[in-house]
Amino acid sequence: MAMPEADPERALKYAVQHTAADRVELVEGVIVPVSPSWAHESAIDLIREQLGPRVRELGLRAGSGYLDLPGTSNLYAPDLAVVPAGLAQTEGALLPDRTVPVVEVTSPSNGETDRTAKRRRYSQFGAPVYLLVDQQERTCTLFSRPGRLGYTRVEGPHPFGTPVRLPEPLALDLHTGGF
Repeated sequence: MAMPEADPERALKYAVQHTAADRVELVEGVIVPVSPSWAHESAIDLIREQLGPRVRELGLRAGSGYLDLPGTSNLYAPDLAVVPAGLAQTEGALLPDRTVPVVEVTSPSNGETDRTAKRRRYSQFGAPVYLLVDQQERTCTLFSRPGRLGYTRVEGPHPFGTPVRLPEPLALDLHTGGF
């Protein structure tokens, strides 16, 4: 009896989702531990706080569950993603095109990944809005209108302290002074 052929992408993604570590992600085939600092977590908390009322009003949920990029060796654990409430009940990974925004906050160890690889991949996989909070540059950049070659609309980089207008359906000004 022949054994079924192994699917390396699926096996690697399964391993990442079932690791004993707190949080890891798969970036271009490399397993990367995620160890956020207090400054990083504080920025995410401030974003969640501002988005919370509008997210609940729209029947959405905010979290940091896995986002799968099928056909690639990528499984991202975004700092924050907003998704429809029904999808937030799933145990598995979601697709980036199901997010309302996806938010990444840079750290010294992962800044280039957030600025380049993740920006490109989120666009390729249809994430409608990508907010990059760059703590090293002290700026926020909003990317929207995804395409195969990248986002076609870029607003920023805006220095911290400048409100960033999030598009529909959130349609709110994100205050960035505390980042």
